[in-house]
Amino acid sequence: MQIIESVLALALTLGILVTLHEYGHFWVARRCGVKVLRFSVGFGKPLYSWYDRHGTEFAIAAIPLGGYVKMLDEREGPVPEELKDQAFTSKPPSRRIAIAAAGPLANFIFAVFAYWLLSVVGVTHVAPIVGQVADGSAAARVGLQEGMEIHSVDGHRVSSWRDVNMRILERTGEQGLISMEVSDGGARGTVRGELAGWSLGDDTPNPLAEFGITPWRPAVPPVLGQISEGGRAQVAGLQTGDRVVAVNGEPISSWFDLVEFIRNAPEQTLQVTVKRNGSERSIRVTPEAKSEESGETIGFIGAGVEAISWPDEVLREVSYGPFAAIPVAFSETWADTRLTLVAIKKMATGLLSPTNLSGPITIARVAEASVSSGFEDFVRFLAYLSVSLGILNLLPVPVLDGGHIVYYTIEALRGKPLSEQAQAFGLRIGMAMILTLMVFALYNDLMRL
Repeated sequence: MQIIESVLALALTLGILVTLHEYGHFWVARRCGVKVLRFSVGFGKPLYSWYDRHGTEFAIAAIPLGGYVKMLDEREGPVPEELKDQAFTSKPPSRRIAIAAAGPLANFIFAVFAYWLLSVVGVTHVAPIVGQVADGSAAARVGLQEGMEIHSVDGHRVSSWRDVNMRILERTGEQGLISMEVSDGGARGTVRGELAGWSLGDDTPNPLAEFGITPWRPAVPPVLGQISEGGRAQVAGLQTGDRVVAVNGEPISSWFDLVEFIRNAPEQTLQVTVKRNGSERSIRVTPEAKSEESGETIGFIGAGVEAISWPDEVLREVSYGPFAAIPVAFSETWADTRLTLVAIKKMATGLLSPTNLSGPITIARVAEASVSSGFEDFVRFLAYLSVSLGILNLLPVPVLDGGHIVYYTIEALRGKPLSEQAQAFGLRIGMAMILTLMVFALYNDLMRL
């Protein structure tokens, strides 16, 4: 079931972003006088199609992992004399550059719109308050301590853990100082320390944890909030509202202590002491053995924690008016753009391990998680992925939009296009690079399973 949900989330995510990307090409091509033969969402055989008054076929195809715009092009076959002026190849380089650049531009425009929408609707963040700092970590060298709230990183304002993540990611693999403006008990000041080349791990990187920060969170008492129908907890007689006070005679003070006990005891009977209606009672529970994606076998009883509420003083509500949200949206989009460019540069120079590169499996899992998390997380994920897709397509690699822009720019400067042999050679190089990148990203995905 989880695999199906991940595939559907991936199809939804790529469907939205690729459709927007291809619509950018389509919209500008129409305005440059190019005849568009087909606009397809997905690849393969069309499942449903229709034509507009311009004769363009709009299709929804069987494989929903992409899409394309097919234009009238003399390189793909003979073009009737009366339509030659509408062929892509008949247009001057400037118009072909505009058409090629329109797809990535549409991705950036979508990201701006997405962040504008979130800014206007308003979001509530949990303040970036430090819970624990790992000994010997980069966070410890900086001087962060439990209870400190982070307000800026290297002079850039932050209001959520996502903002902090973005800023410290930009410094991965670097030497030198990192500075943070913090407050603690009303006092405000700046702490700074040596990065000493801190970097992300190769396997499912967690920037905050690897930097040495555990975010503060309220205590989570071991109170049962949900009981799954037919699960081991229900069969044993556990009920919603039960507070677990001990397991096998050992006191339980938090939900995470209880989870640890259960995970480590697949198919082992546990003596669980609960407090119900003011009195204590003992219940025998045998956790069901469950295999995780990593291959580890854990215990599972089918019970969830009672919902907790964050104290009002650690919540930060952020919203803007329609006009005030515009610069905020551009700023957020630029932050995503900068982070992606920095990551590409650091991978190229060896400061960031290429094993951090993600492929379709990781994207599917993150997409499924963001869809499940709610509207805000999904929109933010779409915006960031849209920026990444726009930047990727602008790389000067043949077969990508950026490669085509390079070819057309050279043609504009020379007054004539590159030879067919040179373009064919570039195409083979570009295909080899993209295929190698895709295989490597898929390999990284499989290694994370």
